[in-house]
Amino acid sequence: PTGPIRLGKNVCYVVLAVLFNEEDGVLLVQEAKPECRGKWYLPAGRMEPGESIVAAMRREVKEETGLECEALTLLALEERGPAWIRFAFLARPTGGTLKTLEEADAESLQATWWPGDPCALPLRALDILPLLDLAARYHRSPPHPPTLPQELPCALLCLRLLLAFANDAGDLWVLLGTAGTPHLPVVACGMSPAELRGGLRLPVLRLLRDCLPPDPHPGPLGLLGLQHRAGGAGGGDGICFNVLLSIPPSSPGAAPPEPHSPAFRWWRVEEESLRGRILQRLRAAATVPVRS
Repeated sequence: PTGPIRLGKNVCYVVLAVLFNEEDGVLLVQEAKPECRGKWYLPAGRMEPGESIVAAMRREVKEETGLECEALTLLALEERGPAWIRFAFLARPTGGTLKTLEEADAESLQATWWPGDPCALPLRALDILPLLDLAARYHRSPPHPPTLPQELPCALLCLRLLLAFANDAGDLWVLLGTAGTPHLPVVACGMSPAELRGGLRLPVLRLLRDCLPPDPHPGPLGLLGLQHRAGGAGGGDGICFNVLLSIPPSSPGAAPPEPHSPAFRWWRVEEESLRGRILQRLRAAATVPVRS
C-alpha cells in the first residue's frame, strides 16, 4: 500500500457488543433506521475517526441502550476483505439506565434485557446468533485469555504471524524473518479490488507460497491480539493483527519444510514454558476466532 489506512476513506471498522445481566438476559436494541425499523439486534455501529476500538464500542452501547459498559474480551474478529472489519466484544454493564420508547431517537427506539431465545423476536439479521453462542460459551468456560486491543500505532493493515510447526513428538518450530534482528514475519494487506476480495488470509498465503515449498495448507487463523492507536503513525488508522496459525506435519516426527528464501528460517523452541504455551494455544484453538 502506498498510503496510510484512514477510517471513512479506505476502511470501515464496526464494533459490536454482547452483554448479559445477572439473569443471563442478553442486551438487545430495537432499531430506528428506516431500512430495519422495529427489528432487534445487538448494539453495534461504525467507529469514528479519532476513536479507539474500545471507546467506539462503549459509545455505541451508551447511545443505543443508555448503559455504560466495560469491555471484557474480544469474542471474534469478522472481516469481509480488509476494508470492512467488525470487532465483536463481550462486555459487562457498569451503570446507566436502560433506554425506553420515550427516549427513542435516531440511534435506536429502545433497549431490553431479553431473557429467552432471540429468534422469538424479529431480528435485523441472523449473523448475531453465532456471536451469542460464542459469548455464552465464553461466559461458561473461557476458551482463550481475555484479549483486548493494545494502544500502539500502525499506519497500515497488517498481520504479524506466529507461524508454528509442531510434530507428534511435541517438537515445535516458529518461522522467523532474518533481516536484522530475528523477528516474527509481518505482511501488509493490499487494498486493490482483488486483494480486498481475498480477505486477511490472502497476504498470509502469498508469503507462505513465496518462502515454503511445496504449496502449504495452513490451519485457520486465530487472533492472539492486535494493536491500534487512533490517529497513529502518519495520521493513519491501521491495525496490526497478531495471528497464530500452523502448518500440519506430513508424517509423525517430521521436521518443518526448509524455506527456499534466505529471508526466513525456522527457530526450534527449546524453552519449556514458551513451548508449552504455544502448543496449548495451538491444540486447544485458544485464540479469538477470525471469521471471513
